[in-house]
Amino acid sequence: MSRSFLARLPLARSGLDRDHLGRDDATLLRHPDARFIVLADGLALLAGEAELAVLTADEAPESELVVYLGRSLETGAPYFCVVLDEPGDRGPWGNLRTLGSRLSDRDAALFVESLAITNWHLAHRFSPVSGAAATPAKGGWVLLDSESGKELFPRTDVAIIVGVTDADDRILLGSNAAWESNRYSLLAGFVEPGESLEAAVAREVFEESGIRVTDPVYLGSQPWPFPASLMVGFMARVDESVVSELTPDGEEILDLRWFSRDELAASIGEIQLPGRASIANAIIEEWFGGPLPRSGA
Repeated sequence: MSRSFLARLPLARSGLDRDHLGRDDATLLRHPDARFIVLADGLALLAGEAELAVLTADEAPESELVVYLGRSLETGAPYFCVVLDEPGDRGPWGNLRTLGSRLSDRDAALFVESLAITNWHLAHRFSPVSGAAATPAKGGWVLLDSESGKELFPRTDVAIIVGVTDADDRILLGSNAAWESNRYSLLAGFVEPGESLEAAVAREVFEESGIRVTDPVYLGSQPWPFPASLMVGFMARVDESVVSELTPDGEEILDLRWFSRDELAASIGEIQLPGRASIANAIIEEWFGGPLPRSGA
């Protein structure tokens, strides 16, 4: 991964020592320098337009779920996430998709980590082993099967996302059935069991577009906790040795278009492109050669 590409990945910033050895230390909750952020319904409590609210123990609301996040790189202070069922009246609250590119390194790391681990807790209230209730342990990083005592650990869903280019160095963008019709992004999909990342690139691109690609080149990765993905970015070229026809699959992808750099710039306003917090935006900008022009932004 080049340093220039890494700089384009706002949710890949590491602004916190995760301190895995401290997850068993229950005394950290009572540390005088302990600080708390608050999440509710996927949103984080804010102190400003693009700044997380960081609370003391006396200021933090009570909750059954409090997760240890790690220590500040600057001060060593322990940080925790308090998880509420709903936002309530505290406000204001912010969404990671829209705030991610504007947060500080520390706040981006806190928000991404908190949202990912919180989503895991919300989706695993019961053990898949016995069906019994699952109870948090080790600072919220393990769930215990209350019947068998078996430890359950967080899982991450790996997905590839690909900037496909043709012989004229145009980039392929598609419109997903779940989006508004003028929104376009890169092709992406989950890695299947027993599949390499490179094989997933070739399979997903062909399934969604009918195009055969070759020479997948790894660019970088970024967590995408919506709810639990790790997006692994690649560039790949159309395989000129075989005949393939651009064909949307009609289920996930409804439309596909090739764009030159000039064509993409001229289409801003006509089409919507991925948000600045996404790795899709970073990959398109890597191909484009710089920041994308934005309509009204």
